[in-house]
Amino acid sequence: MKLNQKCEERKVLRDPIHGYIHIEYQLIWELLQTREFQRLRRIHQLGGNYYVYHTAEHSRFAHSLGVYEIVNRMVHEVEDMRNGLSEREKIIAMSAALLHDLGHGPFSHFYESLTQKRHEEVSVDVILDPHSQIHQVLTSYELDLPLEIVAILRHQHPVFVLNQIISSQLDADRMDYLLRDAYETGTSYGTFDLERILRTLRVRDHRLCIKESGIHSVEDYIMARYHMYWQVYLHPDAKAFELLISKFYQRYAQIKHTLPASSLTLLDAPYDLNSFMKLDECRLFSLFQDGLESEDPYLRDIASRILERRLFDWIEDPSARQVETIRSEIEKRGLPLDLYYHEEFSHSSMYLPYREKDEEEAIGVLSASGRVEKLSEKSEIVKALMKMETHTRRRVYFVKKKARFDTF
Repeated sequence: MKLNQKCEERKVLRDPIHGYIHIEYQLIWELLQTREFQRLRRIHQLGGNYYVYHTAEHSRFAHSLGVYEIVNRMVHEVEDMRNGLSEREKIIAMSAALLHDLGHGPFSHFYESLTQKRHEEVSVDVILDPHSQIHQVLTSYELDLPLEIVAILRHQHPVFVLNQIISSQLDADRMDYLLRDAYETGTSYGTFDLERILRTLRVRDHRLCIKESGIHSVEDYIMARYHMYWQVYLHPDAKAFELLISKFYQRYAQIKHTLPASSLTLLDAPYDLNSFMKLDECRLFSLFQDGLESEDPYLRDIASRILERRLFDWIEDPSARQVETIRSEIEKRGLPLDLYYHEEFSHSSMYLPYREKDEEEAIGVLSASGRVEKLSEKSEIVKALMKMETHTRRRVYFVKKKARFDTF
């Protein structure tokens, strides 16, 4: 089949952020129907945050379609891309946008900490796996199409702007998740003027940049990212929920040699395509339900805490005396500290909203004279953000004092 083959009629999908998702190419429509892409319906976009923001029930499926739609608009509405990219390059960019999050496991980014494998790597594995429906659809159009899409996801495509519109400091991925996550959590932190940014986007020397008149919109976009990280993405209660899942895995690993064969053994499955396809959030919640029937009291207790939202408490930068008191109370209750006490350190530099380590990373600003300069050279707000002092925070999580429905 020809890569530019159109659908018999243009497909439109309603979307709360973009109004409609528009699909006119048969390749995109077929990719959307694959089992690997449909699996994303069963992965929450915000991991454990829907245990904090009760309306945040949106999926990686919806987000991936949103990223596709922004890229669709970029390549057809931004004049430099509309005229500078071939139809083939536009279709490949839209395909990469649609498939960029295929590799997310249950509870999104959190699952990476359990598997020690980044979702970007898994996305590549799925696309290149000859047994995946994604791979089969792509190769039915062009044999090398999976490799070309992977090149974009790895930031290695020779047409550099294709890499940037999928992954950069001004990319379609961030634009969609900020707007979508703000809408779905009922917060206003993530809002910015997407229309203005699209109107002022330009391409110079195969790199994405913004007209000088669009600087204020980009400043809003960067500040939206800053506020969303600290108010939503890094919410300590969301971490408390994910920590319970981590402790469930930890306890299972400690006692699995004593357990009879059960569905819990899925946690030990090799990290291949078939095992990955089974590991969605529906399946994990089924495992937590199985945990309620375990003879091990700690696995049973942690499973019930997950299912009933009885989260660990937490303290920011506790004193030595506070830590000693907390640990002592847990031990008096006969609970193992490794399961019911946890501390972690985070450095604020990890979550700065904007960085300029090199020319490639910086957002370029196109001046009236035609010169492209770094955003920090044109924006006092961004310059100030980059000078923010960074610090390390210590947070301690621990089981609360015994409540009404606690086992112990």
